[in-house]
Amino acid sequence: MCDEIRELGFEYIEASHGMPLSMLPGLMQAVEEKRIRVAGVHNFFPAPIDVRGDAPDAFRFTSHRPEQRERALNLSLETLRAAAAVGAKYVVLHMGEVELFRGHDATRELQRMVRHGYAGSVEYAHRKGELVRKRMKLAPLYLQRAKEALYKLLPLARELNLVLGVEGRSHFEQVPGELEFPDLLAEFKDCPNVRYWHDFGHIQRKHNLMLLNHDTYLSGLRPYLYGAHVNDVQWPQRDHRAPFYGGDVDFEHLLPKYFTQAMPLTWELSKSVTKEQILSAKQRWDALHATLPQA
Repeated sequence: MCDEIRELGFEYIEASHGMPLSMLPGLMQAVEEKRIRVAGVHNFFPAPIDVRGDAPDAFRFTSHRPEQRERALNLSLETLRAAAAVGAKYVVLHMGEVELFRGHDATRELQRMVRHGYAGSVEYAHRKGELVRKRMKLAPLYLQRAKEALYKLLPLARELNLVLGVEGRSHFEQVPGELEFPDLLAEFKDCPNVRYWHDFGHIQRKHNLMLLNHDTYLSGLRPYLYGAHVNDVQWPQRDHRAPFYGGDVDFEHLLPKYFTQAMPLTWELSKSVTKEQILSAKQRWDALHATLPQA
């Protein structure tokens, strides 16, 4: 796997939450042999042995069940230690979600409305407003739990010299929301170990649902920005596409405006993206990336 990634022109990887424990020795060997370098990891890494499949949200810092919150914390502490062992500099975190109502995915409801032509309609605006107001009413408890989790992770992150990258998420139920991020990050403004991790695909999906404006959102979080997941979005919500490949993300505008060459920019792609698409996109990406400021 590492050799194939190098052949595509990438020197670094981000070790993902889907990597099973059985693959960790091989990755460590590849790092020791200098066949690959690990820029960062995504929580939980390696994947919990008692969870089937790729499930980064199996245990939430915001859960109503204290044992679930404790499990999320312990697995995250293990992730930090594993990250340090493979030479990573950052750990990407999902902080949880606001439980709106059981068995109902509000974001998917909005996506269905947009796909059926209701974007910009009175009906869409009314329903979106209902859901957003309900979320805002419930959110403070969950945001506080997310902050508490960061405070508990921070001592080990400092000890291991790791950055905790709080990721911008794709669903408005998830925490922190676009209105909550400035509050959360301002609380850690003097702590270089807690920063914002952008995801172009996630935030573009919210942009497409008219929950935010991608450019304005990034502008507000610029002081805390550390790095990003790079992927494009085929309207309205099919993300993890190769950049510039028929998607909506305006990389030519956003990348030079907010990012530098020193920032980690990790491509996060679907397995359906082909080698040819990656090679073509990377040629264009490298040309754009070379125009960014050094730091």
